[in-house]
Amino acid sequence: MSNNRVGGVIELKVDSTIYRAKGNFTYNLGRGKRDAVLGADGIHGYKEVPQACFIEGEITDHREMSLDALLDLTDATAYMRLANGKAIVLRGAWYASEGTGNTEEGNIGFRLEGMSAEEIA
Repeated sequence: MSNNRVGGVIELKVDSTIYRAKGNFTYNLGRGKRDAVLGADGIHGYKEVPQACFIEGEITDHREMSLDALLDLTDATAYMRLANGKAIVLRGAWYASEGTGNTEEGNIGFRLEGMSAEEIA
């Protein structure tokens, strides 16, 4: 039987800490972004600019989670397993969000940026 699941449940782990992922997460492998170079006579080619690799979404706060530890996070390895079976690994990562929490549903903005990222099938 094949697994046709393409979205939904994810697992989020940073170093040895498992975070409660909430809702929609986005990620970027940090590859160069290509933009057209335009002249008055048409397209001349493209330029490539770097992008930061990241994992971003929201997590649910709970009693055992330390917001202080999250805010201080540097040089971490993050692992996000996707519902389709792939994984995103972010290395040399740091917490790059404000650390603002919401009391209605206990959510905290979560963004890690890092030095490198890879997709593992």
